[in-house]
Amino acid sequence: MATTGPQQRQGQEQQQQQNKTIEKRKPVFVKVDQLNPGTNGHTLIAKVLSSNMVVQKGRAPSRNLRQTRIAECLVGDETGTILFTARNDQVDLMKPGDTIIFRNAKIDMFKGSMRVAVDKWGRVEVTDPANFVVKEDNNLSLVEYEIFIVKVLGLVYKSC
Repeated sequence: MATTGPQQRQGQEQQQQQNKTIEKRKPVFVKVDQLNPGTNGHTLIAKVLSSNMVVQKGRAPSRNLRQTRIAECLVGDETGTILFTARNDQVDLMKPGDTIIFRNAKIDMFKGSMRVAVDKWGRVEVTDPANFVVKEDNNLSLVEYEIFIVKVLGLVYKSC
């Protein structure tokens, strides 16, 4: 059954009110030394110090399949450095000396150490050069974490 005129207008007015009330929140930029294992939703600005190709797998020529590329990039700010795992198109953006903005980044654990990663829900952008000196003696990826599981009242908690 089709919606009548007044009901349709009322629905449009409600939609417009919802659109007016939804406001995007401003990003909260964090520093490298504030990153913790297993967290996500980070926005940070960092300089690329180095970029090393780790995996480059070629696939059979097909329009549906594409090449997989993974690079480990050392990035940092004035508080420290951390490894970033760049995938596919992100690899092209990671040139030493460039300043990068990571939006909706997450912290992955790899062999007990922290890595920054940006999946399909996040974004990696090259931005204007930043005017800070990278603190290279505080590499958070060199800190090893031990993952342990705690059972409390039948609930399982995974912690670092």
